[in-house]
Amino acid sequence: MISSHSNPKVKQVAQWQTNSGKRREEGVFLAEGFKMCEEAPERDVREIYITQEALEKAGTQPALREKLERIGYETVSSEVFRKMSDTRTPQGILCVVKRQETDLERLLAAENPLLIVLEDLQDPGNLGTIVRTGEGAGVTGIVMSTRTVDIYNPKTIRATMGSIYRVPFVCAENLCGAVERMREKGIRVYAAHLAGENYYDNLNFRQGTAFLIGNEGNGLSRELTERADSLLKIPMEGSVESLNAAVSAALMMYEARRQRKL
Repeated sequence: MISSHSNPKVKQVAQWQTNSGKRREEGVFLAEGFKMCEEAPERDVREIYITQEALEKAGTQPALREKLERIGYETVSSEVFRKMSDTRTPQGILCVVKRQETDLERLLAAENPLLIVLEDLQDPGNLGTIVRTGEGAGVTGIVMSTRTVDIYNPKTIRATMGSIYRVPFVCAENLCGAVERMREKGIRVYAAHLAGENYYDNLNFRQGTAFLIGNEGNGLSRELTERADSLLKIPMEGSVESLNAAVSAALMMYEARRQRKL
């Protein structure tokens, strides 16, 4: 059992929790909690750290117990685990997972694609919620700018509730170029924008579709907005001018799903 805060593995995990550059260099991210560790693709799990208390609890969960036996694990004291953890009330289990990313052409090759394009989102909770909601709505992929918050931020990972393992995504160096490529492939691009002329539920999303979602404070850049085929808006009552980015994305994704299921 690891019981020292100065253990090199403990220091490494603690560094990965706070340093996105180091996570990127090593090609890993961290997933905490029973659900996240149980759902992590076994081929991608590099290490598992668990407290004795959590190990006893895992004994009542057959799938997780078998996974721990196959992969192996390192036990740590509860005090040391708190140093390794990013949460206030850790569950006592954490896994180091290999990062995954696809490429744009593979996303565009999907049958009847439904894509979410994110420009410079800054809130990790918003991003994680969009990933999770995207899985629920059946999106085929997410494309984001390099200035969007790190998708492997621990808060983002928690907010995905496991969807990070299943929703393909791309960080595009040139987001405008990526959108142009979508249009070349026959995907119709819609921008959620206050200047939209049509309400989102009056448009047809049955064929290849991409929704553009902008930064929480500034919205979409003019450069990206000009590349949309159409600007759409969401009906608002009262004095509300806009909705949270994740809520806006959810409304459009589920409208596309509704139409495609008819």
